[in-house]
Amino acid sequence: MLRGAALRVTRPRLAVLNAVHAHPHADTESIIGAVRGDLPNVSHQAVYDSLHALTAAGLVRRLQPSGSVARYEARVGDNHHHLVCRSCGLIADVDRAVGEAPCLSASHPTTSGHGGFAVDEAEVVYRGLCPDCTTRGNSRNS
Repeated sequence: MLRGAALRVTRPRLAVLNAVHAHPHADTESIIGAVRGDLPNVSHQAVYDSLHALTAAGLVRRLQPSGSVARYEARVGDNHHHLVCRSCGLIADVDRAVGEAPCLSASHPTTSGHGGFAVDEAEVVYRGLCPDCTTRGNSRNS
């Protein structure tokens, strides 16, 4: 996978890629912890550098919902969206609507400041309460 993306294969990159696959929507600190299970002496910088390289190569997707730290996932290339719990911060994937992708059609692209952009991706974040928080009666302000 790394060679196919023109990346040099290194132990930190392999460990980071495995951690992202094993822990979807994990933050950097969680990924560092998972990587250190395989490579106890890996530096923070090596993990940050690996995440950057993997993201730039399109093997990992970086997302950062409003009010959250950056998170990473290995599900790339399908323009899926996310559900974010307002109470506990849980993030879940949601497939985009089947058929035509209306969110890829910006309204009036030449008159509303889009300046001729060719839109190929849209990021949609749904917010609400996850089932656990709904059951516990947590509110938006919890």
